[in-house]
Amino acid sequence: MSAVAFGGSGVAAKPMIEAGLDPLHVVWLRVAGAALVMLPLAVRHRALVKRRPALLAGFGLLGVAGVQAFYFASISRIPVGVALLVEYLAPALVLGWVRFVQRRPVTRAAALGVVLAVGGLACVVEVWSGLSFDLVGLLLALGAACCQVGYFVLSDQGSDAGDEAPDPLGVIAYGLLVGTLVLTAVARPWTMDWSVLGGSADMNGTSVLASLLLGWIVLIATVVAYVTGVLSVRRLSPQVAGVVACLEAVIATVLAWVMLGEHLSAPQIVGGAVVLLGAFIAQSSAPAKPSQEPVASGPGDAERELAARGTAV
Repeated sequence: MSAVAFGGSGVAAKPMIEAGLDPLHVVWLRVAGAALVMLPLAVRHRALVKRRPALLAGFGLLGVAGVQAFYFASISRIPVGVALLVEYLAPALVLGWVRFVQRRPVTRAAALGVVLAVGGLACVVEVWSGLSFDLVGLLLALGAACCQVGYFVLSDQGSDAGDEAPDPLGVIAYGLLVGTLVLTAVARPWTMDWSVLGGSADMNGTSVLASLLLGWIVLIATVVAYVTGVLSVRRLSPQVAGVVACLEAVIATVLAWVMLGEHLSAPQIVGGAVVLLGAFIAQSSAPAKPSQEPVASGPGDAERELAARGTAV
């Protein structure tokens, strides 16, 4: 559900950008509107501000403001499908986090996944033709990928803490509020052409109300997408959720083809498939979470546990 919801954001946002809105203004409208919808939950979970301020700030800066700003800026310069395919190098980058930050071993299959992802990216941008896609747009999409690593890692925080885990809805609500504050300073919404929201936008020859597109972006592509996404990471782990989330790139590419008339060449399609394959191999080979079995903590505990196991046998 999260992949489908996120995948539909680009095809709704691009017509608004082409109608005259700056990409950052679309991001601000998206995040601020979602924060307003989630405000009652922020009030309900206000204790999180004192308990987990770093988590809320990090989720807002990376998982909300960073991902959205970089992604929307990239689709203003390159096709939606390509932007998402580049962004979904994130699952492979998570392996880098596991290996070099958490200092956990990474298998050969994981390394192979990274190589495949980078090779697929080279096909997507068609390096043999002198980077036919806008280089700035490509770098913006890579920035979104880096921020998405933070989204997956931070979404999993506290998932093994039982009743002490921070409520995911509260984390999302405050993340959206933090993202709104950051994006307000960056996007300067007071300079926005607000009249665009009262008109229509062109979607591959079809006139669509801008307000309808904005409603979809706020309610479905942001609120529903984040809620289902964070809940899935909590239940699956970042590794598995990252693999499933790669479906967003496929969904967005198909939607862009059907609704926006965007087309990819055969090498780009093959390259995109290789990117997804590499991400899948890398993520599926990530080390599993440590066991949550209790350990002996006092004199005699180990002996009693061994005796109990012997009795059971």
